[in-house]
Amino acid sequence: MATRWYDVVVDSADPVALGRFWSALLGTPVTGESADEVDVTLADGMDLVFVPVSDPKVVKNRVHLDLASTSPEDQAAIVARAVELGARPVDVRQGDVPWVVLADPEGNEFCVLEQRDEYAGAGPVAAVVVDALDPRAQAAFWAGPTGLPVTHAQDDFASLRREAGPSLEFVRVADPKAVKNRLHLDVAPPADGDLPTEVARLEAAGALRADVGQIDVPWVVLADPEGNEFCVLTPR
Repeated sequence: MATRWYDVVVDSADPVALGRFWSALLGTPVTGESADEVDVTLADGMDLVFVPVSDPKVVKNRVHLDLASTSPEDQAAIVARAVELGARPVDVRQGDVPWVVLADPEGNEFCVLEQRDEYAGAGPVAAVVVDALDPRAQAAFWAGPTGLPVTHAQDDFASLRREAGPSLEFVRVADPKAVKNRLHLDVAPPADGDLPTEVARLEAAGALRADVGQIDVPWVVLADPEGNEFCVLTPR
């Protein structure tokens, strides 16, 4: 048995408003909406999940989304739609690059990429990107929780690729993680799996237990070797 990448969770001051922003930007439906959780389709079998938090965003996110485009005109149209919906351009010291860096209405950074053939067929989100001190080691670890193969492994960049939907990518940065991530991944065992067994397997691979204020919850919160939190859900 093994876990698989299940969804991407976003801490939100206003989950309903932020979920509707991303639904409109990605052109994917809201599949569930309450005061405690808003679900937006990210890819087949995977959601963006917006949950309420009281803590404000204070630093650049270490996890962000890269949006795909199919042409220069499509890239410009995505940027224009994002700004019309409430996004704004931001400077994260990207310099002169062919992609556009924006922030959503709550300040979460994301990129609108230029056309790249490797993301053809991925859907509206090309990749979930994670800042990493050691991209190669991070990709090797995350192959376990997600069940995805490592398709690129270099000192500055590594990736795990899905057959459809977003890739999981790691890019080298110099700064270590300082605060709880506002975006994190959920992984889940299959319906016939066992949560304690999978948690033990992930701990043996280098994951650590993490306390993010959870009290009595059915899932287990872990952190990867660089401290990025993730949740192991009940079998499904």
